[in-house]
Amino acid sequence: MEVGSGSGDKAGFFTQGRWWLKALPAKFNANMVDMVRKIKKLGQDDPRRVIHSLKVGLALTLVSIFYYYQPLYSNFGVTAMWAIMTVVVVFEFSVGATLGKGLNRGMATLLAGGLGVGAHYLANLSGHIGEPILLGFFVFLQATISTFLRFFPKIKSRYDYGMLIFILTFSLISVSGYRNDEIFELAHKRLSTISIGGSICVIISTVVCPVWAGEDLHNLIALNIEKLGDFLEDVRKLTKKVNFTGFGDEYFKRAGGEECKDDNEFLEGYKSVLNSNNSEESLANFAAWEPGHGRFPFRHPWKLYLKVGIMARECAYRIESLNGCLNADIQAPSEFGSIIQEACTNMSIESGKALKELALAIKIMVQPSSADSHIENAKSAAKKLKSLLKSGTWEDVDLLKVIPGVTVASILIDVVTCTEKIAESIHELASKAQFKSAEPTLSAEKLHSGQMQCLKSSQILNCPHVVINVSESSLPSPPSESSSAPKASMQRMEV
Repeated sequence: MEVGSGSGDKAGFFTQGRWWLKALPAKFNANMVDMVRKIKKLGQDDPRRVIHSLKVGLALTLVSIFYYYQPLYSNFGVTAMWAIMTVVVVFEFSVGATLGKGLNRGMATLLAGGLGVGAHYLANLSGHIGEPILLGFFVFLQATISTFLRFFPKIKSRYDYGMLIFILTFSLISVSGYRNDEIFELAHKRLSTISIGGSICVIISTVVCPVWAGEDLHNLIALNIEKLGDFLEDVRKLTKKVNFTGFGDEYFKRAGGEECKDDNEFLEGYKSVLNSNNSEESLANFAAWEPGHGRFPFRHPWKLYLKVGIMARECAYRIESLNGCLNADIQAPSEFGSIIQEACTNMSIESGKALKELALAIKIMVQPSSADSHIENAKSAAKKLKSLLKSGTWEDVDLLKVIPGVTVASILIDVVTCTEKIAESIHELASKAQFKSAEPTLSAEKLHSGQMQCLKSSQILNCPHVVINVSESSLPSPPSESSSAPKASMQRMEV
């Protein structure tokens, strides 16, 4: 029995191995197809990633000439490796990030090299016994001070990499100078190769298909505000008509027992706004290093974009609460909902329209005056709702049954307040950044109608000249020449 059992186990093992070997080619092909599909999707999501990879390869190829070309190698020797290392660690995705890292590395190397040579000179004066003691003290002192300075928030955000390179360079030069008498030549070669590598990175990043962190931040803020408006307004295209339902209608339809078959997955886009803080701060930090470019002059108020982002996140947290109410099992009773439905729907739709107008104004950099009327309408609806809630018609109502509806109404009032704060911060941004004024009222629906050229939410907006064609049709005018009835007109506005 034992022998038979052992032979059976061996047979089963060989059978499994044979099947595994037969399935290996198919599994390998499936994995390769899946990998190619992922690579293709990664490049299609943002083609700038492919261009950035080619730019890094070009920069590394250029600095490799220091090794391949004998005259250059004779001058720099093995220190040419610092140029290659500089390209690897300095070349970033955006111009601002590359320029910031390059300047940090160059200035830190220059300053640390000078101090390292000075420390070596002072240590030589102390004699053979005191030299290593004094050098060790200098290394300890600069490392302690530099590391402590890295804890300051402003230094941490903009100069942390430079402080790290300062510690490394000072320690290398001061310590290696103890065994190497040619310390000046060592410092000179290191500074030269790092400067050359950093310069190549900055030139290629700026000249060859540049990616500007400032434009990314500009579009990210506008896209986030647009996502908030999508949830509140919920624009759905039904054949050739546009039906504005808004969060209010959606909520009270479900409260009344109606089934909503519309696909609302795109309304979940507001959730990305909740986690955009780190991205916004990084982009603002990189944008501060960038020179003037395109529509963004030097000393553009990038910090105000962070203020707008903070206001947008406050609104997104309220919308998160509204989404929880929308998906809750307990809804407002229909008799109570019918009383507050109109005011809630108006607040939702008008706030959504205002947010979309504000997003559109940021994208094309015009004064956001077109959103003011929607904000006023939303405030009027909120005032009306407050009056209804304060009236004495709720004395005989079961409070437990109306709590869900009152909660939604209260959150919508907060959303109106947040929308007004967003508008105020965008007005401040428009004033400081000198956005152009637009006399005709811009319609937020143009954002979805395809008439807005060069407005792409997921990509950088590289079109400084925007032409908007708005057609307005009306009833034909009567035969009388003195009639003031409107005629079909065509307006053309250049921004």
